[in-house]
Amino acid sequence: MHLAYPAVLAALLFCTGLYGVLARRNAILVLMSVELMLNAVNLNLVAFDVWLRDTLHAGQALTLFVIAIAAAEIGIGLAIVLMVYRNRGTSDVDRLRDTAEGNEPAPTADSASHEVAA
Repeated sequence: MHLAYPAVLAALLFCTGLYGVLARRNAILVLMSVELMLNAVNLNLVAFDVWLRDTLHAGQALTLFVIAIAAAEIGIGLAIVLMVYRNRGTSDVDRLRDTAEGNEPAPTADSASHEVAA
């Protein structure tokens, strides 16, 4: 087996995932695109492990760790997206930018005195 075939396939998968991360507005589709990028990395790890004939199979072992981390990332990310959808009513990434810390209104003198007294 030539190394070029899985490397080209992994590059296509990674580019598709990168396009999905940059172009999509739905948070769930962004998470799916990140998973596609991680699978491209896994394909490269296994292909280079086979090509180098590594006796320890370090590429395959690292692939298992990446799969475990990706499963945890999807679980936590999906839980966050569902909670944001319940609170905001949308999972559109562009509409969620108002939750950033920089867009909070400045505190007034009355509210600052109440916080200090409490």
